[in-house]
Amino acid sequence: MALDSSTVEKIAHLARLGIDAKDVPEYARNLSDIFAFVEQLNAVDCSGVVPMAHPMEASQRLREDVVTEQNLRDKFQAHAPKVEVGLYLVPKVIE
Repeated sequence: MALDSSTVEKIAHLARLGIDAKDVPEYARNLSDIFAFVEQLNAVDCSGVVPMAHPMEASQRLREDVVTEQNLRDKFQAHAPKVEVGLYLVPKVIE
């Protein structure tokens, strides 16, 4: 799919991009090359290919789900101006 200059200008307008008129032919060529590559990829027969989550079939190293931090909420809330039932109270800012 080859793009012409008017199509590139229309795309730039819709995307609200400012492109110099002297750069439009280069953008048209580059975008046409990208579309040609996508068409080439679409032409490849992928039937029978099993989708993979990772190209190396690697597995993630997982760590144990254990708490590593101490609960210091009471210490932190001791410095807060207003606290109620373990929650910080803040002034209302929106009516």
